[in-house]
Amino acid sequence: MPSSRQARATARAGSVAVLTALVGALLPAATAHAESRAVQGGRLDWGIKSSFQSYVTGPIAQGSSTLQGGAATVGGSQFRFHSAKGSYDPDSGAFRAGFSGGVRFTGHKKGGSYELDLTISRPTVKVSGGSGTLYADMVSKEKGTGKVTSTAQVPLASLNISGIDMKGGTGPIALNNLPATLTSQGARAFAGYYTAGTALDPVSLSTDLTAAAKPGGKKPSKDAKPPKDEKSSGSDKKKAAGRIEDAAVDWGVRRTFREYVTGSIAKGEWKLSEGAQDGGALFRFPQGAGTYDEKKGTLAADFAGTLRFTGEHGLDLALSKVAVEVEDGKGTLSANVESKGDRGVSLKKAPLVTFAAPARDLKPEDGLVALTEVPSKLTADGAKAFGGMYKAGSAMDPLSLAVALDGDAKLPALPDLGSSAKPAPQKAKAAEPKTENAAESSDSSSNAVPIGIGAGVALLLAAAVAFGVVRKKRAASDAPTPTDS
Repeated sequence: MPSSRQARATARAGSVAVLTALVGALLPAATAHAESRAVQGGRLDWGIKSSFQSYVTGPIAQGSSTLQGGAATVGGSQFRFHSAKGSYDPDSGAFRAGFSGGVRFTGHKKGGSYELDLTISRPTVKVSGGSGTLYADMVSKEKGTGKVTSTAQVPLASLNISGIDMKGGTGPIALNNLPATLTSQGARAFAGYYTAGTALDPVSLSTDLTAAAKPGGKKPSKDAKPPKDEKSSGSDKKKAAGRIEDAAVDWGVRRTFREYVTGSIAKGEWKLSEGAQDGGALFRFPQGAGTYDEKKGTLAADFAGTLRFTGEHGLDLALSKVAVEVEDGKGTLSANVESKGDRGVSLKKAPLVTFAAPARDLKPEDGLVALTEVPSKLTADGAKAFGGMYKAGSAMDPLSLAVALDGDAKLPALPDLGSSAKPAPQKAKAAEPKTENAAESSDSSSNAVPIGIGAGVALLLAAAVAFGVVRKKRAASDAPTPTDS
């Protein structure tokens, strides 16, 4: 008859055999090569350096910042860059995401120019081998000399990603509050305002992942022709002459007004309906219909969508039935206005802003007429619409207009903020030293979301834990007792 020690050894061997079989069954699924993914859509939020912003707009520099390429502002001091594109390898954790948009800082105005003139655009984050770097296009005027330097994709900041496991993500990928430090190249591109090693504002980003395009896919032949029933005959084109097939107008109203609405005073929000779309720093009114005359340089279009701002202190402003008219080199955006409160007004087809639209800028190209980020000014009716908050002639947000004259022309894409545009703010644990305490270190990678595990791996881990518990209990039961000694 086997001894109790032999029985325990046999039991342990059996448990190990069962666990080994379980590992064999599940491990292939858990460790199979993961397909590379494409980064498509998302946003990066970064204040660059808050103290620099304060200096630019303060009493010394007396300057300002201007958004470019659809960039927006979020919170009190962050800029939002959009439409991420790049790649991600779940096996190695290598990640690259490039974003659109930029911000230009100007200050110390002398005559018609600025001594301080710095533009940061197209930020790109790369993570590989446990380190991260933020690159950006930089245009800067050197402090003191005034020499202008333009450099593409400068390695501007080092990102601290310690404690973050980038492997195994399925999307979306979010990295929150990554500590950022100015590099030596970044210091030079920053026009000498800061030295290398200076702490910059933390960086947060979120991107969507899609299946990567498979190599060898068939591409349409350059000589391929559309079916006959899809080709437009000459008579069809003559019929369509002067008619707009599709159009959209993008306008952010005014940056400071948006910040007022969502800020600590109004504590409000905006809502879009009837087709209007939110692009972050701008609102799109789509489905434009109307007429265009290239010879006369005229255009008239009506758009869909309603935009409504609400908040405390009687804020309730709705804009609908947006329309754009261009004539004699001047454009006008009008809308129906419904504003409630003490200074409430009700206006129909009220001209809100005007903008320059010379005939030379209205020439169609590949079936598309486009005006991009042209400055706009508030009208007298516009001043009434905003309850006197801004005077007539005040600069409002730039306006973009895209008009398709044939069915093949494509309107510019709206900024793509991704499916997870507002990750919850977190403390930057990535910079904290590692701890031996498992309970404290269990969420050290919480800045990366989601770096998850599959159901098979979870089951495997559960089995391993269960085996460990059983083994521990058996060891305890086998321990000598006072009666054994």
